[in-house]
Amino acid sequence: MNLKTILGFGVAGNFAGHLEQANEASDFKNIAVTEEIQPKAIFPFYLSKKEDSFLSIYPISSEFIKMPQTEYDVQIEPEVGIFCDVVYQDGKIKTLTPTKFAAYNDCSIRRPGAKKISEKKNWGECSKGISESVIDIDTFSLGGILDHYKIASFHIKNDVVNVYGEDSDVLSYSYFHEKLLNWCIDKFNNQVDVGPAENIGSYISECGMPQHFFIGIGATRYTEYGESNFLSVGDTSVVVLYDKRKHSFEEIKLKVEKRDFSGESLSFLVQKVI
Repeated sequence: MNLKTILGFGVAGNFAGHLEQANEASDFKNIAVTEEIQPKAIFPFYLSKKEDSFLSIYPISSEFIKMPQTEYDVQIEPEVGIFCDVVYQDGKIKTLTPTKFAAYNDCSIRRPGAKKISEKKNWGECSKGISESVIDIDTFSLGGILDHYKIASFHIKNDVVNVYGEDSDVLSYSYFHEKLLNWCIDKFNNQVDVGPAENIGSYISECGMPQHFFIGIGATRYTEYGESNFLSVGDTSVVVLYDKRKHSFEEIKLKVEKRDFSGESLSFLVQKVI
């Protein structure tokens, strides 16, 4: 799949506690939800054919994070990213079918006062990360391969490995499986421009209704270290998805300490900050 031809989106507020840690919960006070745990919005981070927007700049790298020209803090956002096939009917999305997944870094600027979520997400080349270790999805339903995975993340600073995000089960997402897909379809088709949210459906139409999306399904909670430490030039960001049936967190941390980013049933994303 040519990533430069897809559309890239993220799900905001799909992991309990993350928005509060990122000081972003109040941004969504005017977003209506039907239950407390419901995600808040879909946001774009890459719109390949929207040439009048900063979102048309290809931001994805599997090797680097390029720091923005800003004094605001920049944080790793460790996530599961899913590649989806898209089917339309009468100009609306009918189905989303996840086909593959990979470790994803929805790296973000902590920019207080930003009007839209997307303004914190794409500041140019190498502002996002997707692992080249992509894993097939058998079924995006209970009992599928992703149910056995966990998300971990690390911040290497001055050659010291620090645990950045909580070691989290993928099943800890607030919305997952069919419930998440149905929510995403509704937001793609019906989300309106209010608060930090945008009219996603109009963007999809402008971009020619492509048949492939990449969706980051939500950032996990930070450790105490991750909540208060930010990226600087020379650091390394590591996000990893690992099969908990085959690996323990201790084994994963040891691999990171040894700079061994290979192995079966692993999706490692390692980005040098430049």
